[in-house]
Amino acid sequence: MGNIYQKILSKKGFILGLSPMEGITDTVFRQVLCKIGKPDVFFTEFLNVEGFCSEGKENVSHRLLFRDVERPIVFQLWGNVPEFYAKTIKEIRELKPDGIDINMGCSVRDVLSSGRGSALINDKILSNEIIQAVKESSKGIPVSVKTRIGFDKIQTEDWIGFLLEKDLDLLTVHGRLSKENYSTPCRWDEIKRAVSLRDSMNSKTLILGNGDIRNIKQAKEYGKNFGVDGVLIGRAILSNPWLFSDDSKRRMGMITKKERLETLSEHLRIFIKEKGKLDIFNSQKKYIKAYISNFDTASDLRELLMNSNSVEEAFSILSRRDI
Repeated sequence: MGNIYQKILSKKGFILGLSPMEGITDTVFRQVLCKIGKPDVFFTEFLNVEGFCSEGKENVSHRLLFRDVERPIVFQLWGNVPEFYAKTIKEIRELKPDGIDINMGCSVRDVLSSGRGSALINDKILSNEIIQAVKESSKGIPVSVKTRIGFDKIQTEDWIGFLLEKDLDLLTVHGRLSKENYSTPCRWDEIKRAVSLRDSMNSKTLILGNGDIRNIKQAKEYGKNFGVDGVLIGRAILSNPWLFSDDSKRRMGMITKKERLETLSEHLRIFIKEKGKLDIFNSQKKYIKAYISNFDTASDLRELLMNSNSVEEAFSILSRRDI
């Protein structure tokens, strides 16, 4: 039946995935989403291949933590040394990821300054070497790229056309330039152009669109209007972690206070189990607003939780009858 993306498309007709977000889409949050609303496919946080192949390996390898319940899961890698991609994949193949995704879209300044992420848009020779190294070392694991429509100008035909020649299993196109932030509207017309380009080339690469998708209804409308095979949803998940739920009301954020409190408690329990010795409690505070909202006293409760200094203190607050 083909690779994991083709299987999802064949079964559901459209792919709804969660976009990789550093410091957010880790195994803890993904396990919670598996309980309250699971996407068709997960992508990990960004694993730096140079770091993985260095003495600092332990500082980055936690990004590969996952449980089988999170499958299908795709490992996203970044860097600019083809040999390190090959070395990394040779080692992580034993974890049997459902896909390998190459990050050619990150626009963080430190990443760009070192010629990585979306800076690779300006270096087709190196980009080609990386893709070939990944394909050769993946040994049949689906290979994909996540990228943008250009670096400092629109390069859809030139850059996306180049990538479509690489026989990738999947290509995710974020409809912004590298230099643009989220205040610039996503150019879905350019994503549509990428789809048209794919079709004119008779390429079998599936294309996902990414950028400014707020909910499932919009995602499906954009799929119909712009011809993509699916979408990756990113920041919207922090506004409503139930976004991928099968229940339409839950997808709209109609969640009881009780369930919101229970979900945050479950998140913290998973955090202790998976990363309690690797991470600090403050790193989990970004999720408090995601869960604790849309009910009376939510603001006051968030303030209490944000001022807490440990998981134990947070549990104590959540157990109070007067909250």
